[in-house]
Amino acid sequence: MKNYDVVLRGGTVYDGSGGVPTAADVALHRDLIAAVGEPGTLPGTRVIDVTGLAVAPGFINMMCWAVETLIEDGRSQSDIRQGVTLEVMGEGFSMGPLTDAMKESGVRGLLGTDDIKYDVTWTTLGEYLDHLVKRGVSCNIASFVGTSTLRINQMGYADRPPTPAELDGMKQFVRQAMEEGAVGLSSALIYPPASYAQTDELIALARVAAEYDGIYISHLRSEGHRFYEALDEFMTIIREAKIRGEIYHLKAAGHANWHKMDEVIRRVEAAQAQGYAITADMYNYTVSGTGLSACIPPWVHEGGTDALLNRLRDLNLREKIKADMNATTTEWENVWL
Repeated sequence: MKNYDVVLRGGTVYDGSGGVPTAADVALHRDLIAAVGEPGTLPGTRVIDVTGLAVAPGFINMMCWAVETLIEDGRSQSDIRQGVTLEVMGEGFSMGPLTDAMKESGVRGLLGTDDIKYDVTWTTLGEYLDHLVKRGVSCNIASFVGTSTLRINQMGYADRPPTPAELDGMKQFVRQAMEEGAVGLSSALIYPPASYAQTDELIALARVAAEYDGIYISHLRSEGHRFYEALDEFMTIIREAKIRGEIYHLKAAGHANWHKMDEVIRRVEAAQAQGYAITADMYNYTVSGTGLSACIPPWVHEGGTDALLNRLRDLNLREKIKADMNATTTEWENVWL
């Protein structure tokens, strides 16, 4: 019988399938799980008795925002020590494809982490992932290509439909990203400029990702007052683009909308029963977090950050912004309320 490098002896194995856990030996050869067997049956050069402990595959962080911290420190200790071994990046915004202007203003300090300084030496999403690999990171990494990044690349922060040429440009970048290893297309539709995109634009981009068996993953356009309508849009994109779909952090936002969750789950399960490959992930806590800019109406964002700041400096516009933020509306996802 083969002698494995390491054997985890007699632990309670949770294999990720959702089934009942079982006591087993887990054998490792180099960096792979080589065998799973009855307790006490697998020999190893090193045997670790883990009786009474849980043994599981590495956890997947479906919404990783360590896009800059991994550049600063690739050891990933905050997640690795919690068992997270795969970081999935790109919730609506991705680290490519970039223009020269985006390299100067839109990447460095993307998350407002001024303490992290780095040179942007990449242009495409694939080049960014290669950059992390060359830098050296403890975790595995994957990324979606974000619709916000595609829009900024081709049309900045314009609140309008793309021209045919701009849409073709975005589609070509989706194709390039998929060929470089992206796992699919992502959108976060409460955040400008992605919130400016209409359903037909998203369908066109998702169809390209579908050619590569990619996934369309989306922070829905609303998790609040228009939760049902946003789910309908998601379903339409999945159906028309013939693509697999994932709902980012499925939740009902705001006490007035909590009752909608049962119906949303019913609709998702009905779509699954009809043969659509739709899944969802969720927070394991009862709070969400985002930036102040997400609480500001989309019209204030048109033109980018400098335009937003200029509007905030205008005292008359500031009063209108405050009024819009305090008004119940179905025109945009009012995170503030």
